[in-house]
Amino acid sequence: MLFDDTYKTLETTGQGLYKEKGSRFISFAIPVKEESDVKRELDILRQKFHDARHHCYAYMIGFDKSASRANDDGEPSGTAGRPILGQINASDLTNLLVVVIRYFGGIKLGVSGLILAYRTAAKDAIDQATLVTRIIYDVYEIEFSYVAMNDVMRIIKEESCTILSTEFELQNKLTIMARQKVSNLVYGKLQKVNSLTVKYLRTI
Repeated sequence: MLFDDTYKTLETTGQGLYKEKGSRFISFAIPVKEESDVKRELDILRQKFHDARHHCYAYMIGFDKSASRANDDGEPSGTAGRPILGQINASDLTNLLVVVIRYFGGIKLGVSGLILAYRTAAKDAIDQATLVTRIIYDVYEIEFSYVAMNDVMRIIKEESCTILSTEFELQNKLTIMARQKVSNLVYGKLQKVNSLTVKYLRTI
């Protein structure tokens, strides 16, 4: 199996709607990158729909899907946040927040009815968004002398790396990013260059 260094996320926000027995479930699928984005987007929706009874949500963050949370916001446990998160998982997406806002219609839907409503509303919002596949990159800082310049530039060109910043002085410094599936290869090649040090910075 080939190493996959891509992930799917949202390019644009999607909005959905589900109605059942007078209740309205207004849903939003919103691209986010970190938990501070989640808080900001939730605050915006809570202000806009301040008269709604519930603002239930789930999110998935990180190219490796390392952070996730589901919140029922007062609905019976497991009837809102978990079904929303289930739709995120089913669509194999990350770096997104899905919020389902409920206006109560006066008739209780029961556990199964709530699960269906939140799941369907979440799916509709995701379906209305534009999806995009993004590439995972590793970022490195390289320091080297002028005698190593040609070797460094050849490796960068051969492996289609991107130069993010440059600093040319007595000791040259470059910040580059390499697609993750060739990252180890790039790192190994750079380590073989004389008078050069390479340091991993982050993954983006």
